[in-house]
Amino acid sequence: MSLRYLTAGETHGPQLTAIIEGLPSNLTIDFEEINFQLHRRQKGHGRGRRMQIEKDTANIVGGVRHGRTTGAPVALIVENNDWKHWTSVMNIAPIEGGDEEKRRVHRPRPGHADLNGGLKYNLKDLRNVLERSSARETAARVAVGAVARQLLAEFGIKVGGQVIRIGEIEAPANQLPLDELIRITEESPVRVVDKETEEKMTAYIDQIKAEGDSIGGVVECIIEGVPIGLGSHVQWDRKLDARIAGAVVSINAFKGCEIGIGFEAAKLRGSQVHDEILYTAEEGYTRATNRLGGFEGGMTNGEQIVVRGVMKPIPTLYKPLRSVDIDTKEPFTAQVERSDSCAVPAASVVMEHVVAFEVAKAFLEKFGGDSIEEIRSNLNQYLEQIGRY
Repeated sequence: MSLRYLTAGETHGPQLTAIIEGLPSNLTIDFEEINFQLHRRQKGHGRGRRMQIEKDTANIVGGVRHGRTTGAPVALIVENNDWKHWTSVMNIAPIEGGDEEKRRVHRPRPGHADLNGGLKYNLKDLRNVLERSSARETAARVAVGAVARQLLAEFGIKVGGQVIRIGEIEAPANQLPLDELIRITEESPVRVVDKETEEKMTAYIDQIKAEGDSIGGVVECIIEGVPIGLGSHVQWDRKLDARIAGAVVSINAFKGCEIGIGFEAAKLRGSQVHDEILYTAEEGYTRATNRLGGFEGGMTNGEQIVVRGVMKPIPTLYKPLRSVDIDTKEPFTAQVERSDSCAVPAASVVMEHVVAFEVAKAFLEKFGGDSIEEIRSNLNQYLEQIGRY
């Protein structure tokens, strides 16, 4: 069975819910690690007041017993602490007029799902769209990805990330070992290695916020220790780099993805792009460089997976853009919901987890079994086969 998940819940509803299907049995679950990853998502310079209200924790309510998965679907819940202020507005019971009618959203915000969703689902209260399309849903996806990370860690696969750019400010390239990169960026409010860049980015975000605007950026995810051969060249929807790109662009406000040097390859010659193949008896087949980000032909080649995602500025602005009232068809300034001036550092964490999930899914497709022990046996047999090639 393929690894998959579903999420449900609204930004001001009682909780977010996720169900993961296809996990093997006997995977040890570190509950504190899941909550640590959720906490990482809430950090970062430029976050809004919602992060002061919510202290996200995940409760597992199915599929785990005595600290280990059972092979059944794993159900996770992340409660919304702000629900107590929205119990009337978001109640599932019918209402008739009154104060709740005043909370109806009828002015769609540019850059959001509001108008498209209202038209598509024939909803005259756009709150029914914005509640689900909110980036709050990514808390559930981080919880899911945190479980996937634990599966990968069981087999020595590490996941890290960093911010590459916020607006006009780009971080200098670094070649740090992944463990050191993770340690340093975790201490940075904008998830960068370079302290001078950190200071420039935080001051820049403050300036943007003071101007009532928002700013986006570029984030990078690195996964190390992935075996050769995840994904496949034989069909378009089995190419792992394509599946990762789809997952990245599915994150709220993400508008692009690149693998390795990505778009830079368009201006270079082939000799400057492709990674030469090397061989030693100790290491087997390796690459002299990793410009292609760990992929050839839609399959992993044993090098680090390097993925970058582009996040647009958050469209909810405190100097609202023009819009049109769906009731009167008259122009208005767009309605403001609580928001961040910059969520790029948090988006870096979200991207780590959606990429980790896709890698974990491909890993189970390649080495799948019903238990951790069976998967380990399959992996070891495959690695022996590669070693003899």
